[in-house]
Amino acid sequence: MFIGVLIGVVAVLPLVFSGLQLFVPNFWLVFGFLAGITYIAYLLVDIGIKRDPEVGVMAIMGSIAIKMLFCMAFVLIYSIKVKGSGLIFMLNFFSLYLLFSAFEIYCLLRNLRHQNLK
Repeated sequence: MFIGVLIGVVAVLPLVFSGLQLFVPNFWLVFGFLAGITYIAYLLVDIGIKRDPEVGVMAIMGSIAIKMLFCMAFVLIYSIKVKGSGLIFMLNFFSLYLLFSAFEIYCLLRNLRHQNLK
């Protein structure tokens, strides 16, 4: 549902700000990568929390570290392959990264709260 809302926002923004270039040409590649890596990280943490709630915090920290490493590798490869529009790419990537990270942390903390109530 969160991804659907983000896709809707991305579809509306160019209509509102028609004179500006808001997104890099390969924006959907960046969006898909971040959505995919966040989904994989969330699944791994969710499995880790369900197996052993005591290790849940370590699973969260590990998934965040691995996600950050994959994202840094993506930025490096993208920067080498695509020249130009560095500022727009930086704004697109980090805004998406922060939105997906905030969503992931919110969902994981909500799951941990349910674990603590048991």
